Amino acid sequence: MPANTADLPPRYLRTPEAARFLSLSGRTLEKHRTYGTGPAYRKLGGRVVYSIDDLQAWADRGAVTSTSDPRGSVLPAKRHDDQKLAKSSGEPR
Repeated sequence: MPANTADLPPRYLRTPEAARFLSLSGRTLEKHRTYGTGPAYRKLGGRVVYSIDDLQAWADRGAVTSTSDPRGSVLPAKRHDDQKLAKSSGEPR
């Protein structure tokens, strides 16, 4: 008899598992976390964890149906213009 998943607590993945789920490297996922471009995460007892629902939602934001569609809203793991401008003007990020 299959287990009723409604009775189970939400499943959280550590960075290596989450990276495999998204087919990314762990380092890329860490960079996304640093730059604020990645999926939502939680810190539990000093550990970074991701819910499967948050990982799937982030991946779905990048979905497109053709190459002529506007690019999805998933940004690359790098510093973006608003962060560069704040740094060069001396304003806090």
